[in-house]
Order: sequence, then C-alpha cells, then structure tokens
Amino acid sequence: MGGAERNARKKKQQQQATKAVVSARGASNDRNKVIIGVVVVVVLAVAVIGGVIWSSSGSDPGTDDSLANPPSVSGVSAPIAREAGVVVVGKDGAKVTLDLYEDFLCPACGAFKKAYGEQIKQEIEAGTLKVRYHALPYLNRLSDPEGYSRDAANAALCAADEGTFWEYHETLFLRQPEEGGPGHTKDELVKLGTDLGITGDAFRQCVQSGTHEQDAQAELDAVRATGKFEGTPTVMKDGEVVKWDDRDWLTNLLK
Repeated sequence: MGGAERNARKKKQQQQATKAVVSARGASNDRNKVIIGVVVVVVLAVAVIGGVIWSSSGSDPGTDDSLANPPSVSGVSAPIAREAGVVVVGKDGAKVTLDLYEDFLCPACGAFKKAYGEQIKQEIEAGTLKVRYHALPYLNRLSDPEGYSRDAANAALCAADEGTFWEYHETLFLRQPEEGGPGHTKDELVKLGTDLGITGDAFRQCVQSGTHEQDAQAELDAVRATGKFEGTPTVMKDGEVVKWDDRDWLTNLLK
C-alpha cells in the first residue's frame, strides 16, 4: 500500500473516530432520561472507536479490564503540578492552555483519549500545549456499587502528590471499567500505584481516606456553575468550550 493511500485511510479512520466520540458524549448527556439506552449507545461507540484506533495501529487492545499487571506506560517530559483538584501538565510558556474535564468511568472520555491522547502528549512535550486536567466524580452513581468516579478521581490526585499522575492517569483509562458495572476498589487503586512504583504509606492513606474527594467535587461544582459544561469530556480554552468534532481541532488551535 502506497503512502498516499495509507494517509487517506488514516484520515478517514480519524474522522470516524471523532464522530463516534462526539456521539458517545452526546448520548452521555441524556443519562438522566434514558439510562439503559445510553449505556447501550456509549458501549457501542467505544467498541467502534476501539476497532478504528487499534486496527490502525495493528495492536490488540485485549479484554482484561483489571488493574492487575498494568500495561507499560511512559511518563511525559513536562512539568506536572497539582493545584487543589486540578493537575497542570505542561510548560508555562506554552502557546495554548486547555482545561480538560473528564471522568475515569466515562466511555466517551476513554474514546477521546484513544483518538487524541498521543497528539496531546506530543504537543505538551513540544512545549506548545499546557493541559489542566480536571478529574470529576460526574458519573459517580453509574458504577455498581456507586462511587468509582469519585474514588478514581481522588486516587489520581493522590498519584499527582507522588509524582506519578501521568502514568496513573494513562493506566486508569487503559484499564477502564464498564459504565454500570463494578469499578476498581480502593485496594485495587492502591495496588495500581504500587505497581507503578509509588512507595511509602502516604499514597495508600490518601486513597483509602478520600483525601482529595472534596477537591474533585469542587471542580465539578465550579464547571457546572459556568453554565457551559457539556458533560464529559469537555474541553475549554480561556473559559470557552472548544468544539472538537473536527479531527484537526487541536492542530488548528495551535496554529
């Protein structure tokens, strides 16, 4: 297959990925009306995204959602700092700063990350992009038992305190549980940190006691108060929602 043909196929696949992510997020915003229908839609959307992205890379995503033996993930070459319920990744001189509002249970967030995560990382490392990550307990009641969104958001903030936010964040999405099912327990969230190299007892205590739960909830309350929150994922720049239904949305922002 020639280079031009490969590029054309890649563009087509990314367009399909973007449409599926948008569809998944749009469905997720109507959860309060038709829970069962939404679960079906978002799961199908993630299946489409998974097939598109992984067929493009030639990799097998696997079916193991557990946190046992987490996949190897690399860190990011950029400054990382926690500011209450926000984790800021990137250099101060970055051309563009984005706020990314996500939920570790959200299927559309997982699909968004698969579609754009690598490009976001590349731009962060190039010094052109800074991202303010807001992990929200938005879908807290949609795990069984309830509470996984809150627990995962708290654990990610705890990992930031230990200098392991990026790897922890990546692995939570790579091992994302299904919406409506059981999330990872606090013990499993602690073990994930240990497997990623976090030592000492502070992280365990932080996860088990919910140290940063109020910080995560405050971020959700604050973005809802703006009247601009569109569910997860929502991307904002300078307080305004960024539309990312165009596959080149990030490239265009950075021009």
